[in-house]
Amino acid sequence: MKKEIKIAILGAGTVGGGTVKVLRDNAEVIEKRLGAGIVIKKILVRSLKKERSELKEFSLTDDFAEILRDEEISVVVELMGGVDPAKDYMLQALRAKKSVVTANKDAVAAFGKELFAAAEENGVDFLFEASVGGGIPIIAPLKTSLAANKITEIMGIVNGTTNYMLTKMSDDNADYAEVLSEAQRKGYAEADPTADVEGLDAARKAAILASIAFNTRVSLDDVFVEGITKITAADIDYAKELGFAVKLLAIGKNSPEYGIDVRVHPVFLPQSHPLAAVNGVFNAIFVRGDAIGKAMFYGPGAGAFPTASAVVSDIMEAARDHLTQNFGRLHCTCYESKKICPIEETVSSYYVRLLVSDKPGVLGTIATTFGHSEVSLKSVIQTRKASAGLAEIVAVTHAVKHKNILEALDNLRSLTTVKEVQNTIRVENTDE
Repeated sequence: MKKEIKIAILGAGTVGGGTVKVLRDNAEVIEKRLGAGIVIKKILVRSLKKERSELKEFSLTDDFAEILRDEEISVVVELMGGVDPAKDYMLQALRAKKSVVTANKDAVAAFGKELFAAAEENGVDFLFEASVGGGIPIIAPLKTSLAANKITEIMGIVNGTTNYMLTKMSDDNADYAEVLSEAQRKGYAEADPTADVEGLDAARKAAILASIAFNTRVSLDDVFVEGITKITAADIDYAKELGFAVKLLAIGKNSPEYGIDVRVHPVFLPQSHPLAAVNGVFNAIFVRGDAIGKAMFYGPGAGAFPTASAVVSDIMEAARDHLTQNFGRLHCTCYESKKICPIEETVSSYYVRLLVSDKPGVLGTIATTFGHSEVSLKSVIQTRKASAGLAEIVAVTHAVKHKNILEALDNLRSLTTVKEVQNTIRVENTDE
């Protein structure tokens, strides 16, 4: 008899619809590569009253219990999004000894430990490749292809909305409000863009990536988060002048001395860095390991079909395990408990833009003030006229602890000649 693995899909939205189409359009090649067919037995929808002509060939239900009771269903594919009720549905499926595939970064970042534990206790798979980077393979490579490495750094552009906005600000010399409005018109940004522009979406992905890369549980609360709302056209211009691109990065570093440092914030990135060339809505993830050295994974970070590509690859992985009855090959790898480095102890170079009185001696006073906080200046851009009696000074520091730069900024604000600390942005990959 022809071998078949029967699955249920929770959610018929953008990604759910894309997953159905990929499974249907590529059914023949999937069957040949897997050695069995994938059959969609049930699709969970919010309402059976809504017309869904594209799904007319499938059996729809609005009752999750119907899926749980069906012993023929081996794999549950959660594509609803959000935490409630998605997390509970996934736990129930795992406890019913059904493997779970998800693209849900929110649930994985917050409840990954609980979901993995349920999968192991019940001898099934929990797979989530699509939760980070859309169609870019990164979760499985970290657990398989790069498993022999001690990963020391993982750094990525993992939010297409903010990368699109920063690219437009750079290419068009536009300001933040203008590009946000355009991103919303084009559908790249939501009506409420908070999760993207404040860095929260990227922070959830950073927690997932750091947990896997460094073999220790990193929660969302462990991630320092700063968005792009304070980036101005002036900062973009100075970045170009200094040889940098401005990117919102999810950064994870593993230091034996300081512990795990995980953060999301805008950075000045050298234009020579491979991530600096990643523009528009594309994503990329840069990995540094002791054996491989440097590697980068690049591609579309969202969208129905790129995300469906990752979802279907996980469905095939889960199906293969059901065929062989060999589960948990890509199991939870958070077997260590490493300390999290407090943000005050993290080390970086900094770009600092100041509005100051335009008179002799100001630059010297500022340099001295930085020095009192043990902050050494790497370069200073000559003052520019800002308005009558005022000028801008831009300084780039050598690598320094965050607590030292905070102290220096407080001291600068107390100077009568410093009218405003206009912005402070970290500078990454200075090889210091």
